[in-house]
Amino acid sequence: MAQSTSVPQDVAAIPPYGGGPLVNAIDDASAWKDSAQTLPTLEINAVELFDLLLLGTGSYSPLEGFMDQASYHSVIERMALPNGLPWSIPITLSTSPDVAAQLSPGQTILLTKDQTPVGTLTLTECYPATFEAEMQSVFQTTDPNHPGVAALMKRGAVYLAGPVRVFIDNIDFEGKDRYLPPAASRQYFQERGWRTVVGFQTRNPVHRAHEYLLKCALETVDGLFLHPLVGETKADDIPAAVRLQCYDALLGSYYNPKHSVLGTYPAAMRYAGPKEALLHAIVRQNHGCTHFIVGRDHAGVGNYYGTYDAQHLLRSLAPDQLAIRPILFENAFYCYGCGQLVTAKTCPHKPEQHLFLSGTRVRELLTQGEDLPTEFTRPEVAEILRRAYLAS
Repeated sequence: MAQSTSVPQDVAAIPPYGGGPLVNAIDDASAWKDSAQTLPTLEINAVELFDLLLLGTGSYSPLEGFMDQASYHSVIERMALPNGLPWSIPITLSTSPDVAAQLSPGQTILLTKDQTPVGTLTLTECYPATFEAEMQSVFQTTDPNHPGVAALMKRGAVYLAGPVRVFIDNIDFEGKDRYLPPAASRQYFQERGWRTVVGFQTRNPVHRAHEYLLKCALETVDGLFLHPLVGETKADDIPAAVRLQCYDALLGSYYNPKHSVLGTYPAAMRYAGPKEALLHAIVRQNHGCTHFIVGRDHAGVGNYYGTYDAQHLLRSLAPDQLAIRPILFENAFYCYGCGQLVTAKTCPHKPEQHLFLSGTRVRELLTQGEDLPTEFTRPEVAEILRRAYLAS
C-alpha cells in the first residue's frame, strides 16, 4: 500500500509504515489453554521471541507475521516487500528440516520460549533459507566473526511463514514496566500535545556526545522519545539493567520531563549497520515519531560499514517511501579549544584538542575503577558504570 506523497506535519498525521492501520495481534495465553495441549509446539530463540513481540504489537507494521518465501527473497534481493515498500531485514522464524517435515500449512503452532507459551503461528508455508545470500544482503559480509552472521549460522535451515498472535504477558524483558507499544506511545505523544517527536535508538549509555545530538534535535521538535534497545546484544555490551539506570540518571537531572520520555525497545540487536538503521526508522515511524536521529556508524560493529553508510541509505529514500524524517548528525566530540561539544562542522581546532575515548579505553578506565572525564560523560552516569564494572 502506497503512502501519501505529502510529508506529515505532526504525530497525529504520520501514518504507520505502509499507510495502513497498526497491526494488533496481542492475545491472552489463557484463551489457548485448552487447545494448547493438542497443538504442535516450536521452541524459538531470543531473536525470534522479540521479533514475535514486535510483530504482535505493531512495531513491524504492516507485517502481520513471519515472512513468506516471496517476501523473504524480495527483501534480500530488492530491499523491498513484494508490493515495493522498502524493507531491509527479513523477519523470519527458523526450524530444522526434520521438524518442518512434520508440519503442514493451515496448522496452528504454539510458540514457546524456555517451554513457556509466548504466541502462535498459523502456518502458511515452509521454505529453505538461503543463508549466504541473506548474510550478504543484510550484513554485507559472510565473515563468521560478525555477530549477526554468527547468529544466523546457528539457525535452522527452514523458515516458517504465517500470521502470529503474541502472549505479551508471558514475555519478560528488562524494563518491561517502561514499555510503550506503538499505540501507547502515539497516545502518550498526543496527550502531551507533542506535534513533532524525535526518536533515538541506542544500545549504549548516553554519553555527552549523544546528549549533544539529542538536545540539538530537541530544540527543533516538541518531544524526545529515548527508545533504548533492551533485547539480546553482544556479550561485551553493557547490560540493559545498567544502561536503564544511566538513562534515568541522565533524564532525571538534565532533561525537561515535559519534553522527554523513555520507552524500552524490546528487540535483539543484529549489528546490520545501514540495513538495521532503516528497520529502526520504520519502527520509530510506527511508534509515532516524526523524526529520527542517525549519527555515525548507526547499528554498526567493527569495521564492516562506512561511518555514514546508514545516513546515505536513509537519505536515498523519498518521503513517499519513508514518512519519518531522519536527522543526520556528524560525529560529535568535546573540543578543549572550543570549550564545548562540537562536530567537524562547527570546530576549527586541530585533532590534538579533541577528546576521543575508544570503547576499549572506556572499559579499561572503568575496570580499573578510575573516573571517566566529565567532558565524556556526566558524573552520575560515570559512577553507575564504575560500580557496575567493579561488581562484575
